[in-house]
Amino acid sequence: MANCIFCKIAQGEIPSTKVYEDDQVLAFRDLDPQAPEHILVIPKKHIASILALGAEDKDLTGHLLTEVIPEIARNLGVDINGFRLVTNTGSDGGQTVEHLHFHLLGGRPLTWPPG
Repeated sequence: MANCIFCKIAQGEIPSTKVYEDDQVLAFRDLDPQAPEHILVIPKKHIASILALGAEDKDLTGHLLTEVIPEIARNLGVDINGFRLVTNTGSDGGQTVEHLHFHLLGGRPLTWPPG
């Protein structure tokens, strides 16, 4: 998508502080962190939200959830005490960028509700 900020970041058009990258996924530090470790994990393929995932995305989502996110958590050291993984969907869900992304937050005790 030509105007999608996350697509531009994934394509290297906008700089980011990368913590992980492979051929399908990019993870980078959030510019407005809500925790000591606040990482955005995105598929490089433009997918608007979790509701736009199709059967053809099974391998990608499996890779994200079973390989990439656990590896990032271990590398950051937040796997020991835990972390929060959030994906917002739609305007009522708080989604502000229409590109599927996961927030990995950790490095301190997190309260609920967030804020």
